[in-house]
Amino acid sequence: MPQTLSCAVHQPNLFPRLSTLGKLFRADVWVVLDDVQFNGRDYQHRARLAAAADPEDQRWLTVPVHRPRGRASRIRELRPADPAAAHRTMSRLIRQYYGRCPHWAETAGIVDEVLAALALHERLAVVAEVSVRAMLDRMGWPGAVVHSSELAAREGRSERLADLTAAVGAGTYLCGPGGARYLSERPFAERGLRVRYPSPPPLTRERGMRTASALWAFAGRGAAGVRDCLVPDRVPAQ
Repeated sequence: MPQTLSCAVHQPNLFPRLSTLGKLFRADVWVVLDDVQFNGRDYQHRARLAAAADPEDQRWLTVPVHRPRGRASRIRELRPADPAAAHRTMSRLIRQYYGRCPHWAETAGIVDEVLAALALHERLAVVAEVSVRAMLDRMGWPGAVVHSSELAAREGRSERLADLTAAVGAGTYLCGPGGARYLSERPFAERGLRVRYPSPPPLTRERGMRTASALWAFAGRGAAGVRDCLVPDRVPAQ
């Protein structure tokens, strides 16, 4: 891969937020961070459904998980605790929230892919990744997906991210607002890599949109509308 590519590194999130989706949409390569410790307070196994009429009215959609090694379990090790129950809840709740929205048919296709993955796969990371890729696919994202568990990298936070960026042949790392709080650019500079900080999509500044799953936007605006709100010009890796 040429070093003109940009790279984003992010955990597989279940029906991700627009800020996460926007960062990945701008990248040429998504490194799925699947070999770090699971964080039960994050979005890997859950998403916030925002009501169609009032996006500030939200509730959690959660897939309860089994952690085979307790708190030390890595993301890729998680298993849905009760896949059949999670399948029923996911299908019912999402249809309840968005079944009457103008772009429900398109959104239902995304949900169906995730439900199929939940029925077929034992690993939650696969299910969450499918939800992200289904959204990106419908927006025409042409990028590649690689898993961090398949790549060699050092243990330090910033060192690890720099190593993963270099491992996929990218020259630019795209850092989101959360990562910017702790990221050190030194390991990137030492490897001749750049760090860019793309702005979150403008829609995320509207009420409720910082925490809500992108399902709300897909159901109300369709994939083309979501693509437009994610700022279609992709970040150049100079």
